[in-house]
Amino acid sequence: MRGRRLASFKGLEIRPTSDRVREAIFDLIGHHLTGEKVLDLFAGTGSLGIEALSRGAAWALFIDHSPKAIDLIVRNLKLCGFEAQGVALRKDLIKGFPRRHRLLEEKMDLVFVDPPYRKGMILPVLEEISHLRILGSPATLVAQSEQKEVLPPRVRDLQLVKSRVYGETRITLYRHEGHE
Repeated sequence: MRGRRLASFKGLEIRPTSDRVREAIFDLIGHHLTGEKVLDLFAGTGSLGIEALSRGAAWALFIDHSPKAIDLIVRNLKLCGFEAQGVALRKDLIKGFPRRHRLLEEKMDLVFVDPPYRKGMILPVLEEISHLRILGSPATLVAQSEQKEVLPPRVRDLQLVKSRVYGETRITLYRHEGHE
């Protein structure tokens, strides 16, 4: 969907992934995502999952706690013609993952994790993703954190592959090859 401008929030409620960081993420994971099942956590505007859909992903599940974010994701999916391939789910991930959703019964190929910075949320979320066994084998997990936050080389059965800094954002790529 090159060049398409997604609707965004006004104000400071979310920190959308910049175009530069989004481009860097897809340079790191690859540009062709044919048939991938995508999970976009702390989805905000949905830009990462929608970008994955535009690169051939089969479908994407977007999770965010904000009703405004969910409305925005639905609007952006419609704007890009992906309303049949995207589902937006409202859930506060601080309180845990949704336990029953048909799409979470699938094994995910690609997961984006972009929680609010400086809240200590990223490691518990990575732990829970691994614990829930929702990742396919292989699967890629892309974690965004504040530039100063260095994530561990291993989180359960997630192995760090790459870590890059772009301005104030650190992108950490994990690979999942199977369970311990």
